[in-house]
Amino acid sequence: MNAEQLRLAENKPHPEPWHFWGPYLAERAWGTVREDYSANGDAWNYFPHDHARSRAYRWNEDGIGGISDYKGRLCLAFAFWNERDPFLKERIFGVSGPEGNHGEDVKEL
Repeated sequence: MNAEQLRLAENKPHPEPWHFWGPYLAERAWGTVREDYSANGDAWNYFPHDHARSRAYRWNEDGIGGISDYKGRLCLAFAFWNERDPFLKERIFGVSGPEGNHGEDVKEL
């Protein structure tokens, strides 16, 4: 067994699985290869950030400062409202690769 397997084996006798909850929720899922269902394989341009709040993701979820169980079945994250926009901020706004200078730039204030 390697060191990681030994560490996980040591947890087995404990009734509370310490690793059940954790920061397993990504800050970004939109525009990634995992969620690309475009005909031409262009994940960056498949759908913009504005469409992200209306999509149900198939392979992962995202959120601001989120946590989830280790299988990603229950995800919890913060949502914010700036009192100007007609929707809650559920994810950090970013630009896609072609829009940014060096990949993604965060544009929230």
